[in-house]
Amino acid sequence: MAEPTPRAPRRALHAIRQGAHRVDAATPASRDRAVDALRAFAILGVVLGHWLVTALVAQDGGLHTASPLQRMPWLAPISWIFQTLAVFFLVGGHVATRSLASAQARGTTYPHWLRARLTRLLRPVAALLALWTVAAVSLLLTGAPLATIHTLLKLALSPLWFLLVFAALTAATPLLTRLNPLWPLAVVLHVDVLRFGLHMGPSWLGWVNLAAGWLVPYTLGAAWTRGELDTRRAAWVLLISGTTATAALIIWAGYPASMVGVPGTTISNLNPPTLAAVTFGLAQCGLALLLRDRLHRAMTRPLVWSATTLTNLSAMTIFLWHQTALMATTATALLAGRLPGLHTRPDSLSWVAARLAYLPLFALTLTLFWLAFRHHEQGPRRPRNRPSRLVHHHSPQAKTPHNA
Repeated sequence: MAEPTPRAPRRALHAIRQGAHRVDAATPASRDRAVDALRAFAILGVVLGHWLVTALVAQDGGLHTASPLQRMPWLAPISWIFQTLAVFFLVGGHVATRSLASAQARGTTYPHWLRARLTRLLRPVAALLALWTVAAVSLLLTGAPLATIHTLLKLALSPLWFLLVFAALTAATPLLTRLNPLWPLAVVLHVDVLRFGLHMGPSWLGWVNLAAGWLVPYTLGAAWTRGELDTRRAAWVLLISGTTATAALIIWAGYPASMVGVPGTTISNLNPPTLAAVTFGLAQCGLALLLRDRLHRAMTRPLVWSATTLTNLSAMTIFLWHQTALMATTATALLAGRLPGLHTRPDSLSWVAARLAYLPLFALTLTLFWLAFRHHEQGPRRPRNRPSRLVHHHSPQAKTPHNA
């Protein structure tokens, strides 16, 4: 007798496909899907990068941060793939500039425009701060080592620096729409010359680059909106010049090869951003612009497009909670003992292999946090007979059918 055909998986797959086709059909033809794809890839790149290079080592009754890049510096190319913040700032500058122009055309005031954008961007932060306040107090009361609490809080709250910088640049968009990216690039160059070339200036001088460094791709986004980067020639110039400058800075100027911070090193390319990080970002922006047509074609597939819209809809939730998902998984797994790839020193290829095997578990934990906290970003659910926000409001940047 033949076994019955499993209908439930087929029904689920059919429902997913139907939903994907509805999202695809509801998307305005004027929407630049490549922009949404770049934003989604940028967020997921940061998440995967952190999961791969952040280790919590169980030692002396507590947890301490480490990185496989410390013991295996030849893994630095991993950071070249997954350090994608420049692309996010490129898209952010492009979309904010378009959004502001659209708002001004409709007669929307600047305060109203800014409030609408920052509310969606910063609203998910409250839930993160509330949970970690409770967690920190609980850990203190249970006698957890202060060093462990500091480690966990630093990792959990580290995404906030990005949001603060991004919010500041968003607020300054009216002043930045015509700013040439060469000006903030010149600031970064002079700061690094003073810090590393002449060994002059106060200790805080490097933090000027926290704004100037990310201002470069943000103003490139504004230049993209003005139509100055629409040619393949401009994209190739960014890619080739950025790659050449970065290679020269690493080989001859002594900049680290890793584009993320490595514990124990004297110079970090990311905290604060260095000239090498900025030139590397130029190369990334050039590559992103070159891939626009291919990405747009890929986004015409309903399943791919619906996955992209879902990622953008929860971009800040994913970004804010991915480190907490890593720590929750690591701490829970301690109940089973010290596990390779989770609690051991990241000093061998076996650790890397084990860490890759844990990525699905991190993703599952992040999904649970997403289910619990996504409403802080997306707002209250609407009745079924009201229009969906999936297409028109599926990212912190998306407020109109034109990625604005």
